[in-house]
Amino acid sequence: MSAEAASLSEPPLLLRSDNGGIARLTLNRPRQYNALSSDLMAELQDCLDEIAEDRAVRAVVIEGAGKGFCAGHDLKELRGRSGDRSFYQSVFKQCSKLMVSLTTLPQPVIAKVHGIATAAGCQLVATCDLAVAAESARFGTPGVNIGLFCSTPMVALSRAVPRKQAMEMLLTGDMIDAEAAVGLGLINRAVAEEALENETLALAEKVVAKSPLTLKIGKEAFYRQVEYGLVEAYAYASEVMTTNMLARDAEEGIDAFIEKRKPEWQGR
Repeated sequence: MSAEAASLSEPPLLLRSDNGGIARLTLNRPRQYNALSSDLMAELQDCLDEIAEDRAVRAVVIEGAGKGFCAGHDLKELRGRSGDRSFYQSVFKQCSKLMVSLTTLPQPVIAKVHGIATAAGCQLVATCDLAVAAESARFGTPGVNIGLFCSTPMVALSRAVPRKQAMEMLLTGDMIDAEAAVGLGLINRAVAEEALENETLALAEKVVAKSPLTLKIGKEAFYRQVEYGLVEAYAYASEVMTTNMLARDAEEGIDAFIEKRKPEWQGR
């Protein structure tokens, strides 16, 4: 079989399906627990870049095929380039760009988690705006166990959970269950495995029902203001609310509330 024929016979690394304003992205390396190879990250990056310009998409759900959500970076790929500093730099830079793209994406992103979410997989959960997990899901940053501290996952983790708990996860490599992840704020809720699909879609549909312009404004403002001091954050947020108040969707939303009717969003 030719290399071209072999590549055509291989399943896609990333699956996308759109319905009702929700783009569902499925990491599709089930035998590798959806490890983030450089090729998978490139496909996910390209897809996010497309979605950022797609006004029909109002929310994004990221999930994993097979038995787990995501096991982190592809360690076999990394070891296959032993000693190649430039390759390592490019991989971690690529991953960092991907995580920033999730944060700057105009649409809210929801992680649908089952099985394990470890290392860069845990980073992916922490980076998503919202996360729903099966009660059986497990989370961890176990790089320290193999001599590779989870430094880039640390960036997202330390911004999602309290400092002491983040350090415990990073320094011990211990896994936590979904209930503990809820308590730490790493995920929004843990549900029975059979309810994961419906609960995740119900959350996405709630988001989709809002003004897309308002969501874009609010998501951007949230991540910017958390990096500011208190006075600067209030000054920035006041300007954001002023701009938001001048939008047609704000006028429509307030009028609909006063008139006790459903708003008709225009996205402007």
